[in-house]
Amino acid sequence: MMLPVLGMSFLALVLSGGAWAFAPIGGGASTHVSITGAAVLQKVTEVCRAIAESAGRDFTPTGNSAEELVQACLGPKATGEVSAAKFKSALNEIYIQNGQVDRDFVNSPAHHFNSEAFAEGRRLITDGVASIKANVQRENFQAARETLGRVLHTLQDFYSHSNWVDLGYTEPYANLIRPDLPLENLAEVSTPTCSDCANGGFCSNSILPNILNEKKLTSGYMGILSSVKPIGKCSHGGAADLTSSEVPRGGISKDERRSDNVALHTAAVTVATTATLQLLDDIRGAAGDNDYLRFMGIARSAVVAFVIDTTGSMKDDILEAKRVVNEIIDSKKGTQDEPSQYILVPFNDPKFGPLIRTTNPDVMKTEIAKLKADGGGDLPEMCLSGLQLALTGAPASSHIYVFTDAVAKDIALRDTILALIRSTKSAVSFFMTGDGAGARRRRSGVESRAATFETYKDLALASGGQAIGVTKENLPQATDVIIDSSTSALVSQHWWPFCYRSVVDSE
Repeated sequence: MMLPVLGMSFLALVLSGGAWAFAPIGGGASTHVSITGAAVLQKVTEVCRAIAESAGRDFTPTGNSAEELVQACLGPKATGEVSAAKFKSALNEIYIQNGQVDRDFVNSPAHHFNSEAFAEGRRLITDGVASIKANVQRENFQAARETLGRVLHTLQDFYSHSNWVDLGYTEPYANLIRPDLPLENLAEVSTPTCSDCANGGFCSNSILPNILNEKKLTSGYMGILSSVKPIGKCSHGGAADLTSSEVPRGGISKDERRSDNVALHTAAVTVATTATLQLLDDIRGAAGDNDYLRFMGIARSAVVAFVIDTTGSMKDDILEAKRVVNEIIDSKKGTQDEPSQYILVPFNDPKFGPLIRTTNPDVMKTEIAKLKADGGGDLPEMCLSGLQLALTGAPASSHIYVFTDAVAKDIALRDTILALIRSTKSAVSFFMTGDGAGARRRRSGVESRAATFETYKDLALASGGQAIGVTKENLPQATDVIIDSSTSALVSQHWWPFCYRSVVDSE
């Protein structure tokens, strides 16, 4: 059942021209939005229940609001206020792209399975599903959702624009989402498929008896610029379809519920909904339950990335950096604020990386434990290169923590980092010890060190993160600051005001 809080605000997306899409005309209430929404929410509920059962807990939403569904899905250990904003936003992205197929591809037979364009329409679906799966694997969730919206529109149109339900079929045509299966028993372009509708409008039983008996698959021809269609072919129908005035007149569209097609319209909606569920289940099977929920905007929190300096000058600091990282991980484990994924990027001089990612907090702690401070020259390290790798490897709205004791050698990347921060909307916080930088300051000058640390402050300001400077001697008492800031950032997921804290002046 579609959740009321999610459904009502999106009905306006259905285009007023019902000739191209499921539309609430003639007393019907089924649209692409309602069909998509009902299927998406049913599949999310199934996945949430499966995850809960595998964890040995009940899945019992306390109500039908989005917040209550997300709360039940994330489990009883969730703390703090639960927000369903990302879930609603994900649905909105799907709905908008679904509706825009009518706007952007109004004259494309393949996008609507008009004019017997079955092979072309099936190719749009199968290519689109392959793209969705690849983008989910790459964590390009927004791109995957937008493609899903467009693919579902085409898939759903098959059942309202073809004669599938007229032939008596009550289950979806599985071959539409299976590129390995052939499209069978298609009506030839030279084969007449409809009789004339004398009143020029819609008639019941206009499909020729031999087409029904032989179960030949056809769809209505649609012409918004021309009335030309092959001899004897069915039209889509409606005022916008110029072919519907050419013999055989009328149309076989089941987009809206009319007096002549109540049963067929209802059947088309039912099968289109089932087909949508099957396609979503196919994506779920490829993605896995956890990534499927992330794809749908349901996840515990943003991804957390740690970018850590491993040069020799960090020998006295890296143990404390490890302790801070472990405490951040432990403080979120088993709560709603637990990150959906962890990323680690070590950097040295002249090397940086590799990027390590995991959804398991214990695996991340094991990777952190392997870090050793060793090597590096007498120059500042590749801090911004490591940060760039984290920004490009993490999804949007991630929280990134940089631990270093030195200024950036690769300062030329500053503008690139700023552009990545703005495009990904990720928050970057710098945790910088002063002793190592101070030693290098004696070689390069006070102004150089101050200007470069200003770079870190500027990047933090642009991202909504923090820049925390501290001497090595006072490092332990400063770590509480960054742990506290990580808690607030993960819980609120808001843009934080810039904060520069110098715990003890290094001079």
